[in-house]
Amino acid sequence: MQDSQLLHEGLALMGLGMGFVFVFLTVLVITTTLMSKVIGRFFPEPAPAAPVPSRRAPAARDDDLMAVISAAVHRYRRDRDR
Repeated sequence: MQDSQLLHEGLALMGLGMGFVFVFLTVLVITTTLMSKVIGRFFPEPAPAAPVPSRRAPAARDDDLMAVISAAVHRYRRDRDR
């Protein structure tokens, strides 16, 4: 076999393989999209339930938390200046 003929057959085989992969992936994307639309049409997601109001912590806990945070910031600033 001559080099040019071997190169030609190699390029033809490469083109055939790449074409097959391209066609397969195109069919896969189309099929997946169609399946998604069919599933979404016949089996829609249920509507989300009404949100449950969260319980609010008492204001005293907020005041305690603010005091602790303020003390920590004050101590950090005091220690950093040394």
